[in-house]
Amino acid sequence: MREKGFTQPTKVHIALIAVWAAVTAGAQVIPTIPMLGTGRSFSFASALAPLAGIFFGPLAGALCAAAGGFVGSLLAPHTAWMGPGTFIVGTVTAFTAGCIAWGRWPPIRISGNGSFVINGGIIVFLLGTVLWFSHETGRSLVRFPLVFYGAGFAALLVGSAFAGRILAGGNHALKFPALMLCAFGGMAGGASIGNFFGLVLFDFPREMWMVLTVTAPIERLVFSVATALVGLPLLSSLPKIGIFIGPQEDGSFENSTPPDYDISTETSGGDRGGTGDEKD
Repeated sequence: MREKGFTQPTKVHIALIAVWAAVTAGAQVIPTIPMLGTGRSFSFASALAPLAGIFFGPLAGALCAAAGGFVGSLLAPHTAWMGPGTFIVGTVTAFTAGCIAWGRWPPIRISGNGSFVINGGIIVFLLGTVLWFSHETGRSLVRFPLVFYGAGFAALLVGSAFAGRILAGGNHALKFPALMLCAFGGMAGGASIGNFFGLVLFDFPREMWMVLTVTAPIERLVFSVATALVGLPLLSSLPKIGIFIGPQEDGSFENSTPPDYDISTETSGGDRGGTGDEKD
């Protein structure tokens, strides 16, 4: 079988993506959990951003989250801790969550045509870690990325191995932890980029980051539960009325295109909902 690059779910109308972007923008108005030690707060949109990637794939999901996050930051500047640029965190979150949900195991491999392929979420964590250690404060706090980013990276690895097949299957009990894995990994990936802006733009003190070493993973875990509570009913009910979101159980999951980055070949479009029987 011929492997391609990134894929998008089939049978998802662009209007549905626009609706989810609008929902995300509206959710930005609702402050929920304070960002401990920073004097700022998360909005409920933080729980919806990972679902954009899970529902629509990493690329379409990232665009959806970017549009919703940018408009939301204008509607509710009190929850936009980075101003209009806050949408960057949600965008990376959706992309990373989509890479986990639509990933293929192993996340780093040689494809059938000899190309080196890597899951896009790994690139996010590598970039976030490099950015963290590029700052003086970050270099003095090795424990923070080791604990927080390490937990997110572990979620990426486990999720890439199991989450896609679970979400495409019929076991609804397992879908809840699968959604949590995707959401937690996505949020940690988004935070790995957002934290760099926290270091550079706001010069958050070292003491605050020491506290966040413990609280940041816990906060994202709480939001991951909220993501699963919202996402599970939608994944279960919408396909019944002909609205297909997320990986689909149609026999093509095994041979479909993962959200990986092929660094040696030009990628082309493909659908996980397609026949999957294209040959070299």
